[in-house]
Amino acid sequence: MEGKEDLKVSDKVKMEGGRERDERLRKLEELRGMGVNPYPYRFERTHSLTEAMENEESLSAEGASASVAGRIMAIRGHGHTSFGNLKDSTGSMQFYVKDAEVDEKTWKIFRLLDVGDIVGFSGSLFRTRTGELTIKVTGLALLSKSLLPLPEKYHGLQDKELRYRHRYVDLIVNDEVMEVFRTRARIIDTIRAFLNERDFLEVETPVLQPIYGGAMARPFVTHHNALDMKLYLRIADELYLKRLIVGGMERVYEFCKDFRNEGMDRSHNPEFTMLECYAAYWDYNDMMEFVEALYEKLADEVSGTRKIKYGEHEIDLATPWRRLPFFESIKEKTGKDLRDASEEELRETAERNGIDLEGVSGWAALIDEIFSELVEPHLIQPVFITDYPVELSPLAKVHRSEKGLVERFEPYIAGFEMGNAFSELNDPLDQRERFEQQARMRQKGADETHPVDENYLRALEHGMSPTGGLGIGIDRLVMLLTDSHSIRDVILFPAMRPETGRDG
Repeated sequence: MEGKEDLKVSDKVKMEGGRERDERLRKLEELRGMGVNPYPYRFERTHSLTEAMENEESLSAEGASASVAGRIMAIRGHGHTSFGNLKDSTGSMQFYVKDAEVDEKTWKIFRLLDVGDIVGFSGSLFRTRTGELTIKVTGLALLSKSLLPLPEKYHGLQDKELRYRHRYVDLIVNDEVMEVFRTRARIIDTIRAFLNERDFLEVETPVLQPIYGGAMARPFVTHHNALDMKLYLRIADELYLKRLIVGGMERVYEFCKDFRNEGMDRSHNPEFTMLECYAAYWDYNDMMEFVEALYEKLADEVSGTRKIKYGEHEIDLATPWRRLPFFESIKEKTGKDLRDASEEELRETAERNGIDLEGVSGWAALIDEIFSELVEPHLIQPVFITDYPVELSPLAKVHRSEKGLVERFEPYIAGFEMGNAFSELNDPLDQRERFEQQARMRQKGADETHPVDENYLRALEHGMSPTGGLGIGIDRLVMLLTDSHSIRDVILFPAMRPETGRDG
């Protein structure tokens, strides 16, 4: 979806109107003077454009009239005859208007139309000499007069910043963008069906939380006036979903908007969508099999193949995926086993490999930075990185056979972390100790550590079954399955710096 060249500055100015907007306002007033309502309440459409095309034979044979509606994307011709292109959410079709075949008022209205206007056309279908299916217009209704023109050479709108700020224009003129978001909807529908078939119950949990938790991240802070209390936009919904496991909902899931007050890059947006699901009596091994099955289902339903293209890579989503322990993955890149390394040794290893450690402090942050810089970019084919150090995983159960580790995995594909999963920690005393350790780390300057949540600890003390938990980043999943290389390409309205002057 990368453009070959940016939209010209003059085109950006024209998007804001200028003389062309003034001309359209003049036409608007002329239409009103003719008694035409340029913004009517509804239109009786008999067919979408795709339905009209699919019913060409019967409509043409019967000489029946079809009523279609959409946005004018082009107008060609002068004098007594005009052709153009109409587009709706299903497709596009050529239209043909001749002054002798419509009444005088209809022809005059047509001559006041512009590219970008939304109209309804009534007429019959025919094929031109070149074989193009066309609607011969016998009646029209102006449904919305567009005051701002589409960019010149609308099919070439490439300026990424402009496209994100004016997503509505992006959707109008770039069909491939519309298809990305249709695919996004299919992905979510497929996941929902996959979970429902396995007896998971969809639930909703609070976005505004008195104590943020479920991840290691900085939150957004707000204030509730009526309660006179500080609240946080959730960084994850994990702790609320696990409360439901305590309550006896044995399999739950939620598609949730999460918010993290962090940096932005091609794989991070401060507002993003997660799937989180939890299953009583499962562990992280069950969740690995579950993820493999889910990705195979998505590949089959959405892509039609388990071998997909992402950038220059062909990625095979077929199972089984490789299992690679966290410290072994680092050893493959450094030649050193760092499980028992001191903080000084970690710093030496990082510096020897050219890793910038500015702002990085503490053993956990150092080992995480080494993994992120040396290992993560090379994890192209699907792999589960497993068995993380306990310092990085305050909510995961200790490993049943490896001291100092937890039963956690993260799936990686195309150099991205695609999710996070645990054998969930259900020992309330161990959980309290982990929270308190996180609090001590915070006192030393680690501001992304997990706060102590007494309410959650109280829930655990009522008893939580052995549980497997999983979070999957929906935005990154959509990136993968649509071959998109920025998270802003798969979020309809990504976070943007404000423009000076008029913003969209």
